[in-house]
Amino acid sequence: MKTKHFTLLLISILAVCGAQAAGLSGRDIMQKVRNRADGDTRYATIEMTLIQKSGHKRVRKLESWAMDIGNDTKKIMFFTYPGDVKGTGFLTWDYDNTAKTDDKWLYLPAMKKTRRISGKSSKTDYFMGSDFTYNDMSARSVDEEKHTLLREEMLGGQKCWVVESVPNDKDEIYTRRVTWVRQDCLMAVKAEYYDKLNKLHRRLTISNINKVQGFWTMHLMQMENVQTGHKTIIRMDNQKFNIKLSPNLFTVSQLEKGL
Repeated sequence: MKTKHFTLLLISILAVCGAQAAGLSGRDIMQKVRNRADGDTRYATIEMTLIQKSGHKRVRKLESWAMDIGNDTKKIMFFTYPGDVKGTGFLTWDYDNTAKTDDKWLYLPAMKKTRRISGKSSKTDYFMGSDFTYNDMSARSVDEEKHTLLREEMLGGQKCWVVESVPNDKDEIYTRRVTWVRQDCLMAVKAEYYDKLNKLHRRLTISNINKVQGFWTMHLMQMENVQTGHKTIIRMDNQKFNIKLSPNLFTVSQLEKGL
């Protein structure tokens, strides 16, 4: 048993040393993920399925648009189905500068009211009954977390870097996240989030990855709360890149006007 444990430890050390020999740190890898080419603008239709532990399902549909402005990203999405959430909109302005707090707004048509999502709420509140927090629904600056390369390993037949990320802000819902990043396409394909007691809280898996218009693109995401048994599946279709969009689309006034 001692020989087996020593061999596994040696393999892990050699894998990390191999990545370090290439000059890559955990931060370098996550910056590569952040910088992966995905066009200046993006569009997709989204089907979100909420699955309770009992197996009961609720399906919601959305349309989403995004635009990069320098190193920042603006995104707006509207629910189109079912009727009880139709017209609900979500607008985000994600800043690469960690000194600036991302802006997020949620428009509720039944109340004709726009709610600004505060910094703390965006870290702990879940988006529209899903297993994704408001922060999960937007891009993150790499320097919001400290990243450590743990190892390299195969996952689903693909060679991955495994990176541990610890948030600088203690208000985050997780204390650390472990992410598997595919080396060929620089996309995260799995992530595990650990709670304040260092117990596994949520698990994200990403699949159906291929190229659309020359850009590596994900089509299926599942976030599972392993502690409650609740799951959210997001299926993305009709994805388009570098489409013509006006910056005026990504405003609170447009959010309140709807589609």
